[in-house]
Amino acid sequence: MKFVQNADVLLGHGNPELRNVALDIVEYALSAVDPYFAVKQLVHLNGERLTVGNLVLDLSQVKNVYVLGAGKATLRIAEAIEDILGDRIDGGLIAIKRGQPHNLRSVRVIEAAHPFPDKTSLQAAKEALALANRAQAGDVIFTAITGGSSALLCYPPDNISFEEKRQVHELLLGCGADIVEINAVRKHLSRVKGGLLAQAALPAQLINLTVSDVVGDHLDYIADPVVPDTSYLTDAIVVLKKYALWNRVAPSVREHLGKGSSVETPKKLDGKLVHSFVIVPSAAAAKAACARAEELGFRSLLLTTYLEGESREVAVVVASIVREIVSTGKPIPVPCALIASGENTVTVENENGVGGPSQEFALSIATHIDGLLQVVAACLDTDGTDGPTEFAGALVDGLTASSIRDLGRDAFLALKTHNVTPLLEELGDLVYTGATGTNVSDLRVILIGRNARH
Repeated sequence: MKFVQNADVLLGHGNPELRNVALDIVEYALSAVDPYFAVKQLVHLNGERLTVGNLVLDLSQVKNVYVLGAGKATLRIAEAIEDILGDRIDGGLIAIKRGQPHNLRSVRVIEAAHPFPDKTSLQAAKEALALANRAQAGDVIFTAITGGSSALLCYPPDNISFEEKRQVHELLLGCGADIVEINAVRKHLSRVKGGLLAQAALPAQLINLTVSDVVGDHLDYIADPVVPDTSYLTDAIVVLKKYALWNRVAPSVREHLGKGSSVETPKKLDGKLVHSFVIVPSAAAAKAACARAEELGFRSLLLTTYLEGESREVAVVVASIVREIVSTGKPIPVPCALIASGENTVTVENENGVGGPSQEFALSIATHIDGLLQVVAACLDTDGTDGPTEFAGALVDGLTASSIRDLGRDAFLALKTHNVTPLLEELGDLVYTGATGTNVSDLRVILIGRNARH
């Protein structure tokens, strides 16, 4: 299966040979983090004996088996569970990003909006909570909560309207906060997040299978509807005030967060009934990229799997490492591959541009490797959608900056106004994959060949 659908465009300019290697590495990395195969490695059925890692269940003692989930990597998990358990599944529901092709047999699929929720997200959350409430002791629920679930399951408390909750999502995603900070707020403005979905399902047994897109793989920021919450109402308030959002959110939001312990999220769930497995960790794509680069003859250096910060600024730091290698051969000689993964952010103030963190990273690094002809950078979101765009990211090289000048365009203005997609599209440097079916940390692959100067 090929993920990149516009390779012919991407290889039609710049440094085609090195661009082709970068795309090879990207394809390998995305294949390596397919949740379907991760589930098949973990979950096994032999007669009535079901094993999930070290957990062993006797299905003859189980009343009903359900599948419940939401997220950009959820569909592939559900497909694997269906293929393993077949007609032993008694029903279920998953919410996926609109546009993902699906053909599940036993599990209902709702397509909803992402990154900002819509009324379908509200419907999905209501149905998910109803299923959880219906579950009883003796039932088993396979939950597949993955990145993107906050938009796909959006169910605010009674005193907060859906439109007010959606506004909070929009403000948080544009303020520069990281995912931990964002979720500290969203978990406290929801009927299903922060462990509330699991609390509703108990005393049924929950088997949580998740794919991590959060550095460090902390469960409460990946699969937070079905695990205990480690954040508090006070954390949510601090985040809103830190990013000057406290007076921009609706009064009902401030009122709700001020209610204290009466609306606090669960901090503990029955460990004998809730079992969690990170089937694909956040760093998996980066590690696979390193392995493939080595196979292709490039020394690999895993810079970090904790790459965070403002995207266009972090790119400048990575570009400085590239220039050091080109100049001195340190810390690693050419030909080499620098690999990084993480979760970059973009702080949007009053701009109405189109783009995303991976695209901004790509355009920013392109301006700082200007003239380094044997340098190529592939920057993408592993789920296939960078920010609110339909593109996964971008592929640039040492010739990109000169191409921008030839077009008479201004890369720095595009970055300043967060309007990078139109420029990258004109260059033919946008990477289009469609939905990949997975969702781990954002991937950065920088290749440096020999003779990296003019």
